Amino acid sequence: MSEAASGAALYPLQLDVVSVQSQVVYGRVGNNIAVPTLEALALTVAAVPTVIFSNTPHYRTMHGGALPIEWFAGYLQDLSARGALHALRTILVGYLGNPAQAQALARWIRSLLKQYAQPGIVIDPVIGDHDHGIYVDPGLIDVYRSALLPLADGITPNGFELAHLTGLAVNDVDSIIIAARTLLTGRTQWVAVTSTAPDTRAGDEVQVVLVTRTQVEVIAHPFIQAAPKGIGDLFCATLTGHWTRGASLSQATAQACRQVMRALRQTKRMQGAELWLPPKANGHRNDEEQRREYIRQFTYPLESGNTT
Repeated sequence: MSEAASGAALYPLQLDVVSVQSQVVYGRVGNNIAVPTLEALALTVAAVPTVIFSNTPHYRTMHGGALPIEWFAGYLQDLSARGALHALRTILVGYLGNPAQAQALARWIRSLLKQYAQPGIVIDPVIGDHDHGIYVDPGLIDVYRSALLPLADGITPNGFELAHLTGLAVNDVDSIIIAARTLLTGRTQWVAVTSTAPDTRAGDEVQVVLVTRTQVEVIAHPFIQAAPKGIGDLFCATLTGHWTRGASLSQATAQACRQVMRALRQTKRMQGAELWLPPKANGHRNDEEQRREYIRQFTYPLESGNTT
């Protein structure tokens, strides 16, 4: 049957979120964790893969690679052509396969923003981490800086990625604030930095530093001895989902920290080699369980000269 069905108009699927990131056959990273997280918040998601791998590279074997640029750009163009984006609320960007994908994505987002003013854009600039160094094409760093990050409303780098994006040291909260605020250009209103401030955090805590133009919040939660892949993807998807549904940025970030804790506790309980999502529950019960996860959340005091 053609798109224009005879006798009656067929309405396109209305999407809340387009999630552009990696996909694996086995594991819980990228869209494999983002899609169930967003759908659990009653959001309709289109998952656009950038790479398809059998699994993450810390296993003995791995197959797959980046999607051809013709396919990747075509996926984005066809989403627009299907008429499913006029009510789109958010674009979530995670792991990208190469600089060509990043450039194609930036062109598509710019085109979309000319048509529809409302989509929020959250970018997790996946580059690497302190344990493994850079694990993407290094050319992506410049493309993030020049083409993609200025299009974002919000950015969720880890400390390692923030340092590489800005060229600045980020060993304590004050230096994180300085570095993060260099990214508050163009549309960008906030930066949520994960795995931060190793020189100043308590040894039994993990910190997220949420930086805007006028305020800084620190969210600290207990360190849980489990290190599955995909934690950053879960954090970003949860924050994005709650933010899309109307939570304040502060509330959405706190909810993301709580969800990460619940997932890590479940992974540790199951002795999982991959990330385990917490058991599904109805919305009211899930909110209660989230609130029981202990976090410390406070406004970071700024010197008068460090507010711009």
